Formats: sequence, structure tokens, C-alpha cells
Amino acid sequence: MTITRRQFLRGVGGGMLALPWMESLASAAGATASAVPLRMAHFYVPIGVVRRGFFPGEQNDIIPEGNLGNVMASLGKQDPKHSVKPLTELTPTMQPLAELKQHINLITGMDRTFQQGTDVHAQCASCYLSSAKPYTVAGSAWPLDRTLDHVVADHIGTETPFRTLEFSCNSHRDNKESIYFDNISWYGTGHLAPSIRDPRKMYRRLFSTQEIDRSRDITSLVLEDARSLQQDLGRADRDKFAEYFESIRAIEVQMDRLEKMKAELSQVKFDEPPEAYLPRGDYIRLMGDLMVTALQTGLTNVATFMVGPERWDTPYMFDGLFDKPRSHHGMSHNQTKMIDDLLKVDHFHMQQYAYLVRKMAQIPEADGTTLLDNTLFTYGSGLGDGSTHQYNDLPIIMAGGGRRVKAGQHINMPEGTPLANLWFTQAKMLGLPFDEFADSTGKIEDILA
Repeated sequence: MTITRRQFLRGVGGGMLALPWMESLASAAGATASAVPLRMAHFYVPIGVVRRGFFPGEQNDIIPEGNLGNVMASLGKQDPKHSVKPLTELTPTMQPLAELKQHINLITGMDRTFQQGTDVHAQCASCYLSSAKPYTVAGSAWPLDRTLDHVVADHIGTETPFRTLEFSCNSHRDNKESIYFDNISWYGTGHLAPSIRDPRKMYRRLFSTQEIDRSRDITSLVLEDARSLQQDLGRADRDKFAEYFESIRAIEVQMDRLEKMKAELSQVKFDEPPEAYLPRGDYIRLMGDLMVTALQTGLTNVATFMVGPERWDTPYMFDGLFDKPRSHHGMSHNQTKMIDDLLKVDHFHMQQYAYLVRKMAQIPEADGTTLLDNTLFTYGSGLGDGSTHQYNDLPIIMAGGGRRVKAGQHINMPEGTPLANLWFTQAKMLGLPFDEFADSTGKIEDILA
């Protein structure tokens, strides 16, 4: 039998461990390396960014005291001209990507159309990957249609165990807002693709383990099979297997540590929920590690990753940035006084994205490329600025794509360019056979190699 990247190593107790590509196994089976699949993942940051920290040329802009809604005319105006420049210097918020510049494109100048009559934050998240033409979706108060991840999965997700996977890092249960504030993935209008927020639940979904007291973790369940398998591997594959095995073990250890910490925090009386005190970066990176593992092993080719909810006043410590939990949304509406704190949050979120980009770049594929080379991994937000609620000039970074992409660029699109032009471009790169997506007006040729 041909052993593929989706072959499972099975142990007792219902555990399964998906394997990355192993050249030795393919050779032993008389198989050749199949074409490495293309993948797509989206890393969504809520509530926009502080423009002066993210966008080149706006570092000296200072938002004055007073009504923030009136500063739009003088601040944060995008350059209306189309330009493509080398990405030589990174703004403070983008600094975590400094060593990865050759893998990314900063794309500015793309807009979305706000459909009047609904909350700005609801459309911000829920319509981010939909970008439907305003006032064209029957039965919906906003332009929400089948989102890009599911449209793409209809074509590149049919052979994987999971057509798509939806990750969320909102561990709070104070769900005072509707689902439209906390989800970016939708099967269609009014039909949510529910995300998984608990690392343990995602782990069980990926590896189908039955938790038992004596053999809780996957690596223990399959250890004997793993030792037997290693005898059939070449040296390079043995090293790859050991590294992969250790990464799974590290995920298990980290889950146990966070669960123990959460249990201890639940015994203490806080004004905020215990989740507010959990190490935020550890949680995001743990969920990210699970996403990368799913992409690496062929469990899915399409994933969405939501860092946090829109507008909710859920507090976080942000890994020691502050002396007490803070609300990202609350800070965004007091930007004149909390600008430094907001810049720290934006930088913190970029650190988590950079961690995942770096991790993908270090994972080899069957043809000598890397996981990042074969993944379109996009950082973005549905707002250009969290304080002014502007839908124009969105903060977008696209990593990956390998030889299919011209990288290391700052691409400024002409004023009025729809965000859907990027989604359409990505869909075409992934082989989808259609001529437009949502309100797109064409491809972004500057990205294509």
C-alpha cells in the first residue's frame, strides 16, 4: 500500500497520530512523492490596529483629543496611488517579522464596503472572508455569504479528513454579544461554521483519542508502534520523526500546564473570569501549534484562526503587558490616552503571527520546499482602525506561497480596491475555476510570480 501523509499511526485505546511525509516509507512502498498540496490559512486580529504603529508613513500622526470620528479627514488617509516597493524597513508593529521579510508581502490600500443598518463590529468579523456585494444577499442585514475558506475547501478540501478547521482563541464564556462578533467562518448566510476554542477539544478532534486515566496522551498510546516504525526509516526521516514526535509531546505538556493553571485560578475570587489571567501568548501559540500540525500532516488544507472577538469587553493580561486584565475593545475607544498600551497589544499579536510563520518555514515538505512555501497564510483585520471604525485601508499581510509569489514587497493598491481582490487572487492561485469572488474587480498581479 502507498503510505501517504494522511496515514495514521494507531495505538491502543483509540489514539491516532497523523504523520508528516516520510520519504523512507514511500520508497519502501514503491511510491513516489505525490504533489505537495497547496493550503490556505487566515490569522484574524479583531478591532483593527493603531495606524501610526502599523502603516508606513504614518508614524508621526497623532490623534488629537476630542471626537475621534472627526479625525478621518486628516489622519489615516491612504495613498491613492498604486505603488510597489521593496519591503526594506518595517514599522514598529511589524518588527516581529523582521527576519521573515523575504516571505511576506505588506498589502495596503484595500477597502471593504460597510452596509448601513447594522453594527460596525458585527460586519467587521463576520463579513471579513465573505465580502459580498452590499445589499445583494437576501435575508441578511449585512453582506454575509459563504466565506472564502469554504469556497476554497470545495476545491482543495475534498480529499482531507477535515474540509476546514476553525480555531478561536476566545476562551471566555461571557458571551454577551451575538455570534456575528465572534466568528469569521460561515457555510453561508446565517449558517455558522462553529470554531473550537478549547485546545483539548481540538486535540481530540484531530487525533480521535479516548481519554483514559492510565494512557492520557497520544504519544504514550502509540509509542510501541512508533518504535517499530522508526526501524524502517532512513536517518533523515528518523530525525524528522523524532522532531515531530517531540512537537506533539510539547503540545500535550503545554495543554496539561494550562489546564492545571486554569483549575487553580478557578479557586480564586477575581473580578474578571479566570481566563483573563491565563498566559495569553501560550494559549494562542498552543492553538497555533495545533493548526500547523493539522496542515503539516494533511488533516486539512484550509484553516481559519481568530485571535479574539470583536467589541466584547473580555479582559486579558496579554502575558504581563499590564498589571491587571485589560479589554482590547475598551482601550481602542480611548486611543488618545492608551496609545502606548494599544501599540503593545498590536505588537503582541504580531509576535504570535510571526511565531507561526517561522514555524511553517521550518517544516520541510516532500519535494524539498517548506510548509510555508505551500501555504497562503494571511494576517488581517476587518477594520483599518479600531477607534474610528474605518473600513478602508485594512491592515493585511500575506506570508507564504513560495515560488508562486513575489515576496518582500510593500504593495499599495489604488484607492477603492476591494479586499475581495486579494481573496480572488488567492483563490485563483489555489486553482479555483471562476472569474470573480464577491465584489472583486480583478486579481492583484503584483503578488504573482
